Amino acid sequence: MGAPRVNDPAELQRQLADATDRLLATAEGLTGGQAREPSLLPGWSRGHVLTHIARNADGLRNLLIWARTGVVTPQYPSQQARNDAIEAGAGRPAADLLADLHESAAAFAAEAAGMPERGWQAEVHGLRGPGHPGWYTLARRLSEVQIHHVDLGAGYQAADWPDSFVAERLESVTAEFSQRVGVPTARLVVAGTGREYRIGTAGAAAAGTPEPRISGPSWLLLAWLTGRSDGEGLAKDPPGPLPEMPAW
Repeated sequence: MGAPRVNDPAELQRQLADATDRLLATAEGLTGGQAREPSLLPGWSRGHVLTHIARNADGLRNLLIWARTGVVTPQYPSQQARNDAIEAGAGRPAADLLADLHESAAAFAAEAAGMPERGWQAEVHGLRGPGHPGWYTLARRLSEVQIHHVDLGAGYQAADWPDSFVAERLESVTAEFSQRVGVPTARLVVAGTGREYRIGTAGAAAAGTPEPRISGPSWLLLAWLTGRSDGEGLAKDPPGPLPEMPAW
């Protein structure tokens, strides 16, 4: 059984505030030279990652406005516009990157703080993917902040993710990977808890091939699934290489 998902807007806002404070503290320590260095995401500098996080706050704030007002407010004008904005902002001085990160996060938080109860249940949708209730916009933002904080490669690691975040995201990501074609079949076991998650579509395993069990700390399982770890430290039964996961 997976862990229950957090759907309480107040709790999600609390978790997001903590995650944002940690991210801002990391960003404050970056020099201009460090901001231009490569991040852990191929082809992106730390400036790209920081700009993406800021523009993500703007885009998800648009979805909160949509949920509050009922007026369709797209997350981004287009995928190309999103990409162009990230590229345009990536090379800015460290002080400008930090100010943008502060201001965009504060604007998102202010919009969330003013949301009426009905807005949390209103359906919106992003640039891609199915529609979702307004409250899930908070969960999406929390995921962006936590995961891309790791992508900065500036000290914050997947092992630093809070347990509550890891539990929720493991359930969400494995649920997604249980529906997607091309995901290898496996049973994931959180070490020391017995909690299990299954990935891969039914019938995906070859006839007569045992379903592998992959076990380890919950944060490491999540990091592996999301491409933030090669899975070193996870145990596989039967022994052998870990299956290759598709892009998250």
